[in-house]
Amino acid sequence: MKASIKSKVVLAGLTAALLGVSTLSAVGAESAASVAKKGLAELAKGVYSTGPNGEKAAAASSLKFTAAELKKLKKMKATAAISFHLTSDWTSGQQAGLTKRFGELGIKIVGVTQADFKADVQVSQIQTLMAKKPNILVSIPVDGQATAGAYKDAAAAGAKIVFMDNTAAGLTVGKDYVSVVSADNYANGAASAYLLGRNLKGKGTIALIYHAADFWVTKQRWNGFKETIINKFPGIKIVDEQGISGPDFAGDAQKAATAILTKNPKISAIWAVWDTPAEGVLAALRDAGNTTTKIATQDLGANVAISLAKKGPVIGLGAQRPFDAGVTEANLAAYALLGKKAPAYIAMPALAVDHAGVLKAWQTVYSAPAPADLKASFKK
Repeated sequence: MKASIKSKVVLAGLTAALLGVSTLSAVGAESAASVAKKGLAELAKGVYSTGPNGEKAAAASSLKFTAAELKKLKKMKATAAISFHLTSDWTSGQQAGLTKRFGELGIKIVGVTQADFKADVQVSQIQTLMAKKPNILVSIPVDGQATAGAYKDAAAAGAKIVFMDNTAAGLTVGKDYVSVVSADNYANGAASAYLLGRNLKGKGTIALIYHAADFWVTKQRWNGFKETIINKFPGIKIVDEQGISGPDFAGDAQKAATAILTKNPKISAIWAVWDTPAEGVLAALRDAGNTTTKIATQDLGANVAISLAKKGPVIGLGAQRPFDAGVTEANLAAYALLGKKAPAYIAMPALAVDHAGVLKAWQTVYSAPAPADLKASFKK
């Protein structure tokens, strides 16, 4: 995927200042556990990512409606369409939040698609969805450049577009689209670094499997992880980095991890850019009979959650909040229908998840109790 967007990813100097990062790491003077505790506490104080055009994040709680506005919305009998990039636990969480909130606002969902991470498929799906003349289109572009025409056509047809995570090239916020909703991806990357640094006690060798595309949010989490490891845990050395571009992200990550393990059979840990690639790393470890290498990642998918619960290779992750993001996207769409000015960018706070907190985190992330298999997997 090669989304050509104005990506102003948080730069090293800026993020260092925001997060209190110092090249004079404290690991030599205090334990990695102490460094991680302080770092995670700092991350919990705010949002550290910026929007696709450098926007400062607004809070989801800033979106409010009067009783009269809610009554007016329900009388509109508006409709909405949803276009996802792929199928995952994240998209399921997003859809659940959108469905709940649209229902409360009296907005009917007329179509939901997922494109298997293929731009041409998504373009065709958006055209099919727009044939239903929805008032709203909520979507995450597979490729911001290749899909831009479809979104421009949707905007020209009058659809109020709310983006998830990424934007399409050439579209202007407030004119062609309402807003973009994302997670604090930089902080989620940093959170996974702190959890891994703590687990490795500040020492070891690691490799990174990143998303080899111009995709704003995955770049942010990669930067967040890498900068935190380098600046906070100098005893941990990055010995390899492998990029994957999909659409078979689990399979690509498995191949990358196998190559990493072949060169570094005693490597301490591998970081994967989100949970699906992390599943590929899990498969590579099983194939190699490796029971010692650890995994850190982002996103609380079911399979990595089970590994975390049973004290398997996954030792921690930074989680998005897809259910809350879905609710927020629906609220932004309603703002547009009412003619209310919406913030250009809203980000959900980061959530650090370790073994002890995985069951509680599931409720937070998906607004639903942890599934039975996850509960059964939990090892005290």
